[in-house]
Amino acid sequence: MTDLPFVDEHRVLIAAGPQEVWLALMARVPGFSASETFARLIGAEPRRASGGPLAEGATLPGFRVAEATPTHLVRLTGRHRFARYQLALTLTPQPGGTLLAATTHAEFPGLLGGLYRLGVIGSRGHLILVRRLLRDVRRLAETPGAAG
Repeated sequence: MTDLPFVDEHRVLIAAGPQEVWLALMARVPGFSASETFARLIGAEPRRASGGPLAEGATLPGFRVAEATPTHLVRLTGRHRFARYQLALTLTPQPGGTLLAATTHAEFPGLLGGLYRLGVIGSRGHLILVRRLLRDVRRLAETPGAAG
């Protein structure tokens, strides 16, 4: 699905069905994206939010919803001066809940890209943000009525 190098994958088992997890993703993913100001500063495409939450073709600052299959998958793509990237969020039904996986692929071309990678990946900033997203989705999905 991507020609970008693998960066990492994080998973969480959520004690809720795929529908509840999808609703929680719809509520939390927009807050995961960069601000429009930061997106403009680094030359991110897209720079603004448009469309419905997690609808194919919709945008968030720094991300485009390239693919969305409700209750199964959302694939976000983007690029800026220092990187091209993809974040795929997959939902897999499991006994006792739903496994939510966040898989990142990215390339960081050139010297500035390498420095950016060091700042984002090497600093563990990406890890912290992705784990926070998964934790927030789990909390929201496991709280009856909170996500939708």
